[in-house]
Amino acid sequence: MATPISIQLNPSILSFPSNSTKAQFFQPNDKFLLKQKLNSSSRQFSSSFLQQQLPVHQLASARLVAAAAAAAAASGVVETVEDKLPADLHVTETQEPNSRIRLTVEVPTVVCEDCYKKVIKEFMRRSKVPGFRPGKNVPEDILVGFVGKQNIQNAVVEAILKRTLPHAMSSVTQNAYEDSIRIVTKFEDMEKTYLSLNCLRYDVVVDVAPEIKWKPDDAYKNIKVVVELDSDMDAQRASEKELIRRHKSLGALKIVTDRGLQVGDVAVIDISATTIEQDGSDAKTIPAAESKGFNFDTEDGDNVLPGFRDSIIGIQRGETKSFPLVFPDSWKQEDLRGVHAQFTVACKELFYRDLPELNDSIAEKLLPGCSSIEEVKQALLQRCLEVEQAAKDQATDNAILDQLYKMVEVDIPQSLFQEQGRQLYGAQLLQLQANMKLNEQQLASLSSPRAVNEFLETQKENIISIIKQNLAVGDIFTRENLQFSTEELVKEVQNSIQEFQQHQQEYDEDRVKLQVQEVLEGAKVLEWLRENAEIQYITR
Repeated sequence: MATPISIQLNPSILSFPSNSTKAQFFQPNDKFLLKQKLNSSSRQFSSSFLQQQLPVHQLASARLVAAAAAAAAASGVVETVEDKLPADLHVTETQEPNSRIRLTVEVPTVVCEDCYKKVIKEFMRRSKVPGFRPGKNVPEDILVGFVGKQNIQNAVVEAILKRTLPHAMSSVTQNAYEDSIRIVTKFEDMEKTYLSLNCLRYDVVVDVAPEIKWKPDDAYKNIKVVVELDSDMDAQRASEKELIRRHKSLGALKIVTDRGLQVGDVAVIDISATTIEQDGSDAKTIPAAESKGFNFDTEDGDNVLPGFRDSIIGIQRGETKSFPLVFPDSWKQEDLRGVHAQFTVACKELFYRDLPELNDSIAEKLLPGCSSIEEVKQALLQRCLEVEQAAKDQATDNAILDQLYKMVEVDIPQSLFQEQGRQLYGAQLLQLQANMKLNEQQLASLSSPRAVNEFLETQKENIISIIKQNLAVGDIFTRENLQFSTEELVKEVQNSIQEFQQHQQEYDEDRVKLQVQEVLEGAKVLEWLRENAEIQYITR
């Protein structure tokens, strides 16, 4: 949803085609990449295009022009539609692709003349004309000669733009993405029009909140999803494994001296494997199956190739065994599925676990706060059930979101695409920085315009799907009149701010609040969808 804006003309809006404007790319110290507000006050407006490539001796004049234009446009009030013009503008709206609107603005002569008078008055107040006291009336021809006719014209055009743009934008303000507003008419073309016709014409383009079309209408009310759950997602089995793991951690490994490998032992082994070619050709090594000094826990036999553990049971320290196995068709590494292999295993060390008896006396060591083994089992099961439910909910949410973005048609604004893409890239870069501690050179390279643009291009489909999901969620939140409490919002904002403070990171409270609102909206929508969708769970 687009953020409502109050127009206060920012120099970045004046991105005239005749001037090179440096793109604003992600900076690594940004904590949020949200829409930036047009927060330049009316009295701080500066004409960047006037100051570009000017000789030093002309800078003072340029600054005076900028100040005069800003003050003349403001005339003591902030530039809003409440600043009534002496005549109405003629504004023509044209819909363009990617939810962009072009506004063709025609400023009548009477408005231009009024701005001219204000500019002259402001120059008169600010200029120190030889022979005249500051602030006193100076004949217009003398003032123009002193300031320079070109400077006067520049200031007038600026004043007209600054004063009329809020009025021109009034019809789209509520739906406009505030950082997408651009005046696309060349400044020199506007000057020519003003000089020849004593009026002004200019085009403004702005991205607006896109219209969301459901396929069919209200499709989200009839969502049917199939959620695939991992076969390992079994709380009972997971809790039993966790109890065994904790019990093992209390024991000591001792060297086996008088027997071979048994289930429950730990062996240090070297593994190598070659293919068994059915056509009699030379065997090939299988690098993925090779390992030196591998610590093999025989109780984890389910995690290795079927038949591997049984083939080495009985092996003794210093002994080598060779045996054939076949990789099953379900093996994770696809290129090994169905491969016949000859394994060679050399046992380097052999250990058994000296474990304490599993009874109530070690309950506190297994899980602090527990006084019996039964209590430990129930606590571990409860934890695993919570993890299982969280994983199930996450899988359900993912399946629903995957369906949502396919149900909507959206003409995505370019500014929204870039914003979302840079949010994703920024999050990845911050995570990378946290994990790898990049130096300044690496960080500068990864945050360069080229790196960002490459990411936007390669991740285009992913970015579009995320935008569609977010827009769909926002639309459902509005359609179904969903709400969250003020208490929820305040609590989550406080938690987020505390986290920033704990990590000594900068933050903007308004942006934090905006992000928390979006998260809470998403949570409410997903909760509603889970309750109303037809969900089928299958195990893979």
